[in-house]
Amino acid sequence: MKVAVKSLDNKSVGDIDLSEDVFGLSMRRDVLHRMVNWQLAKRRSGNHKTKGINEVSGTGKKPFAQKGSGRARASSLRNIHHRGGAVMFGPLVRSHAINMPKNFRKLALRVALSSKQAEGKLIILDEAKAVSHKTKDMVKTFAGLGLTSALIIDEVLDQGFTRAAGNIPNVDVLPQKGINVYDIMRRDTLVLTKDAITQLEARLK
Repeated sequence: MKVAVKSLDNKSVGDIDLSEDVFGLSMRRDVLHRMVNWQLAKRRSGNHKTKGINEVSGTGKKPFAQKGSGRARASSLRNIHHRGGAVMFGPLVRSHAINMPKNFRKLALRVALSSKQAEGKLIILDEAKAVSHKTKDMVKTFAGLGLTSALIIDEVLDQGFTRAAGNIPNVDVLPQKGINVYDIMRRDTLVLTKDAITQLEARLK
């Protein structure tokens, strides 16, 4: 499929032929849902924890006699029945990551790219290099392109462009190697450079 290529000045600078295998897939919400869940689960810290009976500070002495008091027998004041005692079956430090086949991850990325193309929310830039590193100049540039919420992907990030776009709300700039389904779906528009598309198609075909 042929798509117009624009410059940062919002001028047409030619066309590019996008691969149907990468940008022409049908929408699969189930695939995107599984992939986003995998990403969010993988980044959870998993450091929540409660103390077991061997970790609670307190005496190990038997609090009262086993028989004769009329109360339920108790071997320690650190057990789960007493205030300040342990927690039974509480959360432990662990990884929340789940397994996801590599081929499925590639499929999810192709579906996410295809969905942006189908919705008309994919912009192809000739290059993402800023003349000025000032944010106010980049805001004007993005306004000309109609970008309010965007993910911008380039093969090699230009330092001036990254610096200028870094403080703009709802705009993310990532290298091609860091492209992912979650960031694609959380922003309204996806902006790719020609170099990024070349590498993406080589990776995902």
